[in-house]
Amino acid sequence: MESTDTEAAGPDPLDGVWDVVVVGAGPAGSSAAYAAAVQGRRVLLLDKAEHPRYKTCGGGIIGFSRDSLPPDFKLPLQDRIHAVTFALNGRFSRTRRSKRMLFGLVNRDEFDLRLVQAAEQAGAVVVTGVTVTGVEPQDGEDGRTVFVTTADGRRAEARAVVGADGSASRIGRHVGVGFDQIDLGLEAEIPVPESVSRAWAGRIHLDWGPLPGSYGWVFPKTDSGTLTVGVISARGDGERTKEYLAEYIRRLGLSGFTPSVESGHLTRCRAEDSPLSRGRVLVAGDAAGLLEPWTREGISYALRSGRLAGEWAVKVAEADGGADVRRQALNYAFAVKAGLGVEMRAGKVMLAAFERRPQVFHAAVCLIEPAWRAFARATQGHTTFAEVMRDHRAARKLASIAGR
Repeated sequence: MESTDTEAAGPDPLDGVWDVVVVGAGPAGSSAAYAAAVQGRRVLLLDKAEHPRYKTCGGGIIGFSRDSLPPDFKLPLQDRIHAVTFALNGRFSRTRRSKRMLFGLVNRDEFDLRLVQAAEQAGAVVVTGVTVTGVEPQDGEDGRTVFVTTADGRRAEARAVVGADGSASRIGRHVGVGFDQIDLGLEAEIPVPESVSRAWAGRIHLDWGPLPGSYGWVFPKTDSGTLTVGVISARGDGERTKEYLAEYIRRLGLSGFTPSVESGHLTRCRAEDSPLSRGRVLVAGDAAGLLEPWTREGISYALRSGRLAGEWAVKVAEADGGADVRRQALNYAFAVKAGLGVEMRAGKVMLAAFERRPQVFHAAVCLIEPAWRAFARATQGHTTFAEVMRDHRAARKLASIAGR
């Protein structure tokens, strides 16, 4: 990757006034940088890590993620999923199959690197090894530029900033993002023999777990001979979540293999009234708390909100005066809430019902054909949970029964 290094000789790559500075080079940040750069704007993409780098994530690319990628983007697929084995805390297993691919699986280091490269090829300047500490508006919130400050004392001046620096975002704190759902995800990357890997090819495992709202997953990365095994549940019961992961691995017959990586992370879901901007600063992806509340799927939310943030950041950069800046930032918030916000509202209804009656959801996807088709169509990107709830009385009734 032809990126700029902070130790390179010559002028400081952060110098000058940038149209858009993007903080964080994950899917949201790279998408924002790409969306701004393809419009011919001067874009700086900053990240504290050197890519490729490991990222705790199952790596599922659903239809909405695929449809939000740059043109001609080649997905580094490790496997193509056509089957799902569902279990209710290890019991009542059933495998459902689809003739059409449900979704693809990637390793996040490869996937994120290609997104960064796409942003760079569109014209963005990529600078890695930079830890951003905050944002300082020039001449108050209505100033014409803001400064992005770094841990080594440097500053990058921008007409608009997109914060995409993850769920513990410094830019998100500056904007005032608040959360009403925080979950703990634990994951193990387990190298397995070819015979084991081959047995998992094309199929994932989903286990509705013993803790309220919890579930586990196995995502096979067949090309690299690895199984990604993880669990997620509400933060606050870390020991039981660890026990669930250990028991899940044991039940799957994988405890005899040594993980190459064991990691954990917190996912944070935004409160509905939480801000998405402050002055010339927008937030996207995990930094904005944008993810699917029930499944905690975040890649599609990052790609979609990142693209919107990049497009609206260009409008903010061109805005003439504080009132115009606020209008464009408000339009960005409207765009996010009209799409992703509606989906998140439905996801929270689904999660609340799932927390009370996971057995109802298990029976539905295993035994009721329309429920399985709705699940499959959602993963393929043909519908959303919000559309399923809106268009199908049976889905609303199911959620109501489960939520009682």
